[in-house]
Amino acid sequence: MRASFDRASESYEAASGLQRRVAAELLERLEPFRFTPAVVLDLGSGPGRVTTELKRRYPRARVIALDIAPGMLRQARRRRRPWRRFDLLCGDALRLPLRDGSVEVIFSNLMLQWCEPLAAALAEARRVLKPGGFFAFSTFGPATLFEMRSAWAQADGYNHVNRFSDMHEIGDALVHAGLTEPVLDVDRIEVGYPDVLTLMRDLKAIGAHNVTAGRSRSLAGRQRLARVQRAYEGFRRDAQLPATYEVLYGASWGASGRPAATLVDGVARIAPGSIGRRTP
Repeated sequence: MRASFDRASESYEAASGLQRRVAAELLERLEPFRFTPAVVLDLGSGPGRVTTELKRRYPRARVIALDIAPGMLRQARRRRRPWRRFDLLCGDALRLPLRDGSVEVIFSNLMLQWCEPLAAALAEARRVLKPGGFFAFSTFGPATLFEMRSAWAQADGYNHVNRFSDMHEIGDALVHAGLTEPVLDVDRIEVGYPDVLTLMRDLKAIGAHNVTAGRSRSLAGRQRLARVQRAYEGFRRDAQLPATYEVLYGASWGASGRPAATLVDGVARIAPGSIGRRTP
């Protein structure tokens, strides 16, 4: 995964229209809270476009761009200015190189879908958040690229699209990690392409890759690609091939000192005495 995003670091910006659109929506959702944080973490920062905006919004905060790919951080470095500097940190979301309780706001745009297991990434977010800190994120849901998944299933029967968690799975995982008051909602965004190959090139340009079990280990030959193209044509309308993205937006608060909840038959059990009152 690191190598894939490293290779995509120079092409990412030109192909990341969807990522920018989702980031703008997620940033807007921070507006009502009027935070004045001391430390903000852009988790999965990519080339640093959002990090720059976070620094503009919170000029007095220490803003950290963290990404697993060194190439992405090299691109982010080019965005730094003497009057708007932010820190660069190469690290894994599953093992954050940050102290416990050291961050007040975590912002993560379309990164969690690459974390396996998701529970480990959420546990790390919970660990580094200060009590009462805020975690805002977006990720992909299971309907993402269903057209592509269907076309490949008709072509060769292998998995060519990652499996994405649904809203209920993510909500359960947030509670299990010890994050509190989770709120999630879903949106569907449809992007039009002239043909399948253009869509595939865009996915490659942003470093999107297939890590599912059961995927094909060989290169797709011309015949298989032709079958995919024919199958995908069944979705064409208005001279465009649609690519659907199910985007999940989420927010939760830090653990406020409470231990992670244990799930029993899908139910999180929290002792009543551990639930405090949130002060304004």
